[in-house]
Amino acid sequence: MHATARETAMRLVIGNKNYSSWSLRAWLALVQTGLPFDEVVIPLDRADTAAAIRAYSPAGKVPVLLDGGLTVWDSLAIGEYLAEQAPAAGLWPADPEARAVARAVAAEMHSGFAALRREMPMDVRTRAPKTPDAAVRADIDRIVAIWDDCRARFGAGGPFLFGPFTLADAAYAPVASRFVTYEVALPATARAYVDAVMAHPPMRDWVAAAAEEPWVIDDP
Repeated sequence: MHATARETAMRLVIGNKNYSSWSLRAWLALVQTGLPFDEVVIPLDRADTAAAIRAYSPAGKVPVLLDGGLTVWDSLAIGEYLAEQAPAAGLWPADPEARAVARAVAAEMHSGFAALRREMPMDVRTRAPKTPDAAVRADIDRIVAIWDDCRARFGAGGPFLFGPFTLADAAYAPVASRFVTYEVALPATARAYVDAVMAHPPMRDWVAAAAEEPWVIDDP
C-alpha cells in the first residue's frame, strides 16, 4: 500500500492493547492506510491515567489521532479522517450501497450493545468461558444478524463483512476478540468471520503486543 509523503508522521495515542477496544478500532484503521505513524500507549486504570490522556485529548479518552496541528478524538471520527487521507486504502466500500450499510453497522457498533460491553469487556489475553444472560444474548444475536447480512449481500470479495477489510471490520474486531475470550458459541458463518478477523495480520500483531504488556486490570 502506497503511503503518501508527509512532513511529519501521525501520532496515535491509545490505551493498553489488552483492554482498549476503542484504541484497537482506530489502530486497525491507521495500519490499513499504510501511512507512517508513531504510537503512544497510556496504561489505563492508574492514578496518572486521566492526566496522561488529558495531555493529548480534549475529551479525556483514547484513542486520539494527532496529525500536525490537528487533533482528532473518537474512533469513528478518526476512521473517517483516515478514509479521506488515504482513499486508496479502501477503508469504506467503493459501492455506494455497500458504503451506506458499512457506515450504518459501524455506527450501530459505536453507539450500541451496552450489555455486551459491560458483561464481556475486552481482555485479549484471557480465556474465561461465560454464559450470556438475556441482554447479552440479545446483543450477540443482533451482531450475528449484522454479520450474516453483510457477508451474504456484500462479502463475496473476501472474508470480511464487505469482502476486503474496512472500517466496519475495525468496528467489530473487538467483538470478535470478546467472542474468543469468553468462548461464545456462534453459528458457522459468524465463527468463520471471527476466525478471519483474528487471522488478519494487523490483528495478530495487536494480540501479540497485548500478550507482552506488563499491566493488569483486575476487573476491566
